[in-house]
Amino acid sequence: MPEAAHRRIAADIRRRIRAGEWNVGQPLPSRREMAGSYHVHEQTIRLTYDLLRRGGVLDGESRRRVTVAHPPAVRTLTNADLPWPYSSETTDTRPRPATEEIAARLGVRPGVMLHHETVECLDPGGHSAMIVSSWWRGQRRSHASHVVEVGTAPLTTEQAHALGLLVDMVAFRLVRTRLDEGGAPVETADLVLPVDRWLIRLCSRYHAPVADSGVSQHH
Repeated sequence: MPEAAHRRIAADIRRRIRAGEWNVGQPLPSRREMAGSYHVHEQTIRLTYDLLRRGGVLDGESRRRVTVAHPPAVRTLTNADLPWPYSSETTDTRPRPATEEIAARLGVRPGVMLHHETVECLDPGGHSAMIVSSWWRGQRRSHASHVVEVGTAPLTTEQAHALGLLVDMVAFRLVRTRLDEGGAPVETADLVLPVDRWLIRLCSRYHAPVADSGVSQHH
């Protein structure tokens, strides 16, 4: 399938860049040259280059030569509840029935229809940095506090495509649940962060997993 081909080629190009075949700022061969090298259609290489641009591996416009990008900044997340400071794109707003896990997090019955939103957070260079999927019932309400559980999970196909990574690669998964003044959940979300672009440093109070600051970055 074309998708499998362009993801396989993207993984090989990443390997070749790590091996030093192309250095930062150096242009890659044209799409036509690469298509001949990999024995695929030129459209497959276009998809490959698009994927690598979104992942921060390559720079350049879609119709011009692409170059090896500088490594993306590594950011430190210290508060999972603050607004994203850069641009973002809402990619999905379809209502969803509550899975057993989401129902337990919100205290509702499994199968009940929930509002849903998936947002792709972009870094200053336009590369995908984080994906946030949120669920809530009824009207969206303000919250007084939140709790965060930190773990890891393999990327889904949709998440991998958005982040420019391979399916089943492991990413940080932060489960954030927002609570009202009485401690009842009003909204829950999954924050998916690539492990090679983020450090997680959540500060807790009274041993509760509550984040207390924002996002910082360093190279």
